[in-house]
Amino acid sequence: EHLCNAINERITMNEASPSPSISMLTFLGTALLARRCVQLASSRTSNAKARSIYSHFYPPPPPPPSLVESFSLCPEHVENLRAQHMSKSCSVSYKNTGPLHISHGYKARLVDINGIEYLDTRNNVAHCGHGHPDIVRAITYQMEQLNTNTRYLHPHASLLSKKLSDLLPGSLDVVFFVNSGSEANDLALRLARAHSMQQSRQSSPMLDDYSQNKSKSKDHIITIDHAYHGHTLATLDVSPYKHHQGKEMECPGHVRRVPCPDVYRGMHSINKKTGDKESNGDTKQQNCMSEIEAAKTYASYVELECEEIISQGNSVSALILEGGMSVAGVIFPPKSYLRRCVNAVRKAGGLYIADEVQTGFGRLGKCIWAFQYSNDDDGDVSEEIIPDIVTVGKPFGNGMALAAVITTPRIASAFESLGVEYFNTFAGSPVCCAAGLSMLDVLSKERLQENASDVGNYLLELFSEVQSRNEWIGDIRGSGLFLGVELVRDRQTLEPATEETSFICSVLKRKYKVLTSVDGPHENVIVVKPPMVFSREDAELFVSCFEKALMEDLPLAKDSLGDLGRTPT
Repeated sequence: EHLCNAINERITMNEASPSPSISMLTFLGTALLARRCVQLASSRTSNAKARSIYSHFYPPPPPPPSLVESFSLCPEHVENLRAQHMSKSCSVSYKNTGPLHISHGYKARLVDINGIEYLDTRNNVAHCGHGHPDIVRAITYQMEQLNTNTRYLHPHASLLSKKLSDLLPGSLDVVFFVNSGSEANDLALRLARAHSMQQSRQSSPMLDDYSQNKSKSKDHIITIDHAYHGHTLATLDVSPYKHHQGKEMECPGHVRRVPCPDVYRGMHSINKKTGDKESNGDTKQQNCMSEIEAAKTYASYVELECEEIISQGNSVSALILEGGMSVAGVIFPPKSYLRRCVNAVRKAGGLYIADEVQTGFGRLGKCIWAFQYSNDDDGDVSEEIIPDIVTVGKPFGNGMALAAVITTPRIASAFESLGVEYFNTFAGSPVCCAAGLSMLDVLSKERLQENASDVGNYLLELFSEVQSRNEWIGDIRGSGLFLGVELVRDRQTLEPATEETSFICSVLKRKYKVLTSVDGPHENVIVVKPPMVFSREDAELFVSCFEKALMEDLPLAKDSLGDLGRTPT
């Protein structure tokens, strides 16, 4: 970047000089050659416009000796070693059609070992784009200096905790650093339990009374069907998405599962034809005439659970809720749902945990947090529903292992009063905090939240145009760069196009070099959650390829869809 600036500066100086010196001409000749090399490096890819000075130049520098053996492995050897020594429970994307061997990435592009570029519409971890140079420099610089734990004072952790709390409303001022979204939600549940214990202690000041009280009552968590909050034992308990898979997990007795507030195909959809089936296909839906009616009906399940828990002599510890449910198929609760649920939970003595692991840091465009999107649009800030605990993860470190729990001093104090130290070896390390500080800087400097709003609205327009020409698209929903496109075989019965969605995902990868994600209970929702640098040009390319796959490729494969099998993404 500095070289190109210097080149342009000297060229401008030369053009203004009537008689350039020989040394100047030599410099200019070298400079022009260097500029041409940059242009050639850019043209080596299929998307020369996208590969600017931002990207990494080819060829990459040689790896250090300790990595030479690894980089020398052929793709077949890599795949065989993984199959032999890594658990089959660790899934591989596109395994049914040939897994990808990715070597590097830039912006919203991933590049395989053969130099083939793929448009990435699914990676919400590389929030500011793959390999963003500012973030790479911050990480590299700090790694050369120091990487240790939070038992030592370090400015990065202190400053990042302040910057994070400044992004949140109300008195969400206390930050716990962790390594992942799973750890964040696990700790959030511990904080909620500590709050419940403090409430019990206050109602039973004597220790013996308190112990007897806790032996008789039990703290309950309310969660949403099809939600996913992590892979620890505690978070799996509150992740119905996992309860519906395999034989390991069942919904435990202390967890109350309420229906997903899906207004398209859920139990209480809006303005559907009579005879529509519930998502499990065997019972009729109770249709609602408006969003408010749907919100009241769905929220009534939370209200009833709170009443039942209390009537049985137990306590409500917390409601854990994603502002935008990703693995459920991009589900946003109807307006007033959040307010009604939170009011019921707090009336019962519980807390509201907002899981922002998938949706935080401006992804929705109109707001920086998804829980703000779910608030009523009445313009009254004083009535805004503010969580008691917020968890963040995935995008926080732009790929580094950085996550956090943010709560109020009152709740943090309840946890601290238990006398148990919270120490996490790698959480909040100087290197990860450097990544977090740089991510927040890039997010603001490059106005990525505004970009998410602009490009997200453009994507909605483009998909709506395709929907008007194609019967396969049943619903388009979401906000910013967090969208869901649900494919159905019939818009009246809402029969999910599961096999067709799997095919579309595969053909987009194989033929059009576009990577997508499939989610939802029926695996028929294309989930769009790309890096926040996703551009209008990227949007046009994506939707154009999507429509071709839908209109041209799908009809030709209609009789062989069953042979493809499920496409893991």
